[in-house]
Amino acid sequence: MSDNVFLDTNIFIYAYSDELEKKERSFELLNKFSCITSTQVLSELSNVCFKKLKFSDNAISSVIKEVMNFCDIFIVNETTIQRAIFIKGRYGYSYYDSLILASALESDCSILYSEDLQHGQVIDDLLKIVNPFAEN
Repeated sequence: MSDNVFLDTNIFIYAYSDELEKKERSFELLNKFSCITSTQVLSELSNVCFKKLKFSDNAISSVIKEVMNFCDIFIVNETTIQRAIFIKGRYGYSYYDSLILASALESDCSILYSEDLQHGQVIDDLLKIVNPFAEN
């Protein structure tokens, strides 16, 4: 595995939120690492921006462009979906969380930053889940 890190949707949501500590931490991650995210994350982020943050269409388009400037984008494919199904069965995560994990593994990432998954867990001896907002 490389020094690439994968960012889950919640990292980007906090980057555009009013929660200053989490916003700062999100931008630290974006500026410190070679970040990767997926088409799934872009879709989830767009949905949150529409429904919860009530951003305009133009604002959401700008957010997605900014994310794409900060990160490489992994395109979910059939192999990713099959791997997600396997991960779901093995680790008990939801299908969509398993799809995030599969995308991170297929992107050759060593760390997945997410607030929503089990902090410290290692998936397939390759990918460590890290909650960047957890107290160390």
